[in-house]
Formats: sequence, structure tokens, C-alpha cells
Amino acid sequence: MLSMYKSQKFVDSGVKSLRFACGATLLLGLLSLGGCGVLSAAGPQISSVTSSTNAQNPDFPYQLIDLSPGNIAPFMRPSESALVNHVAPPREPDVRLMPGDVLRVLISDDSGADKTVFAPLAQGGTVFGQVRVDAEGRISLPYMGMKNVRGATLVEAENTIRRGVQGRASEPQVHVELVSDLSRSVLVAGAVKSPGRFSASQGPLTILDAINQAGGPVLEPYLSNVVLRTGRTVQTYNYQDLLSGGNINVPPNSEIVLERARKRFVAMGAVGQPGLRDFPSSSPSLLEVLGSVGWLNERTANPGGVFVFRLADGHDGSKPVAQVFRLNMHEPVSMFLAKRFLIQPDDTVYVTNAPVYEMQKIIAPIVQILLLGTYANSY
Repeated sequence: MLSMYKSQKFVDSGVKSLRFACGATLLLGLLSLGGCGVLSAAGPQISSVTSSTNAQNPDFPYQLIDLSPGNIAPFMRPSESALVNHVAPPREPDVRLMPGDVLRVLISDDSGADKTVFAPLAQGGTVFGQVRVDAEGRISLPYMGMKNVRGATLVEAENTIRRGVQGRASEPQVHVELVSDLSRSVLVAGAVKSPGRFSASQGPLTILDAINQAGGPVLEPYLSNVVLRTGRTVQTYNYQDLLSGGNINVPPNSEIVLERARKRFVAMGAVGQPGLRDFPSSSPSLLEVLGSVGWLNERTANPGGVFVFRLADGHDGSKPVAQVFRLNMHEPVSMFLAKRFLIQPDDTVYVTNAPVYEMQKIIAPIVQILLLGTYANSY
């Protein structure tokens, strides 16, 4: 009986030793996997980013810059621009008729004859309310036939009509008004609330006038770029700059297209809301950007591993320069540095995981396995 008890005790001891050995082997295996970077993560570990070997990679080297009060000056957020007192005075362009324009023509004859083709001015004259300039640039009126008015001003069109009806009226008086002016209209399209073609018949148009007639932009001003096509040139403006005093007059028959400005950044790693984001302002700081994505994740983030990855333009059109900025948020001064550091379009903000969290990812499955083994052994 005693020998059977000792034998059972020996077996139990062997099982426990075997379970301990398996657990230790599993722990060593997971630790080695963690060191090799096999465990899941949103990006590189802090040691990989700060490694001089990786920074000097011949295929894609990068500059590692630890932000401090002494080196932040070239990367600072610009100060607010002074208010501009410039305004764009509306400029009345010359009307030059083109196909698609619609005219209102009044012809009167005050010769005093009893019977005239056209009514005298005292009776309101004879009005032709919808005279359209055809695709060839011509207009047609009774007793005149077809006349070409392409490129003519309103005064020149009056003279053309007066000469055309000269044989039918002794003293013809002619007045021409523009009812629908395709020649002076402006097309507004893209990211506006009510796109369409808008007339300058009630007054000349600036870029802001035309956009306001289209209901205004659907995006924030700093996220809206304005492309102005005149038929001769193409220019791009930021809508925020137009509001700040950069408004200009729009040449007749231009096109204005509002499009999304590529002012975006990517947030990765241990932040509250990772993903592709629009800028929260026209010139956001790192502190502002982190605030817009829910700040650092208190459970998983390593405050000492806040990085900004950037491809900066090379000098004189040379190859872009890769830069990696590091900010240690453990230090109180980092709050002021983050408030002054300017985030640029297409930057990547990456926050590494805390070492404790990385260790938890390794230990958690081991504890689960050991607990499962203990539970199974109890039966």
C-alpha cells in the first residue's frame, strides 16, 4: 500500500514537473517571438525606430531627430498672419456677345408717319424679348434678316440692327439689353452646395461672389482648394487665403472648381482613434493633432515613443528626405514642444506600445494555458 502511494506521488510530481517545463518552454518561446517582432503590433517597436542600423539603411535612410527646445525652431508652427486690408474692387468687364447669349431688343420709329413698321417710343416701341445668338454668332429680327454679332459689344450690336432696319424705318432708335449672358457667366462646380452657371448681369463677379452664389463650400475653408480656369491660365488658391484678403475678380466665361485640399495625416499605433484624418485646423500642431485622435491610449501607449514620420522635399528638386521626429511625452517640456511642432500634409503620427503592454501580450496566453492545465489536472 505504501509503495503504491509513493508511486502515485512520484507520478504526480512528474506531471507537475512536466507541466512546469512545458510552461517554461512556452514562455521562452513566446519571449523569443516577441523579441523577433512576430507578435502582432500596429508598427515598429521603439528600439527598431531609434536603431542607428535602421536609420542608416542604404535603401531608405532617414534622419532621426529627437525634438528638444534647442532644435525645434525649423519645425515650428508659424505665427498667425496679420489681417489684410486689401479688397478686390469689382471690375465691370466689357460685354462681348457670344453664341448662347439672349438679347432684349427694342426698336422704335419716331418719324411721325401715320403708318410705321415699328411703334414710336412714346408707345413703348416694338420689343423683341428673346433674341438668341445662334451657334454661328448671328441674330435674326423681322425686316432685318440674319446679322453676325459675335464678339460685338451691346453698342455695336445696336448699330448693326439700326443699319439692318434702315430701309424699313425713317428714324429707327435701337436699344439692346442682355437678358442671359453666357458670355459673362461663370461656372462653379465641385465641393459647393449648389453648383451651376451664374450670371454677372447683376454686377461683376469675384471668386467669393461666384462661390457664394453657389451656396458656399461644403468643407472647412482651409480644406477647400479653388481652381480657376480662364481658358488661358489655370491657378489654384486656398479658400482660407481668399477669405483672408486674397479675393480676385473672375474673368468672363471662367470655370471655378472647388476640391478637397490634401491636408491630411495618418494616426497609427496606441492612439484613441487611429486612421486617416483631415487637419483639425489650417496649421495644426502635434498637440492639436493628438487631441483630434483621442490622445494617447492610457492602457497601451508608451509616452516616450511618440514619432512623426515625414518625407520632406529635397533641395532644388532632389530626392525627398526621410525624417523621423521623436518626442518623449514623459518630459513636461514635451507639452510645449508638441504645441509648437507643425504637422505637415501626409505626415504619419505613430505612438508605440508600452513595454508593460507588450509583456502582457506575451504573458497572457501563458497564464491562460497554465490555468487550463491546472483546471484539467484537478479532475
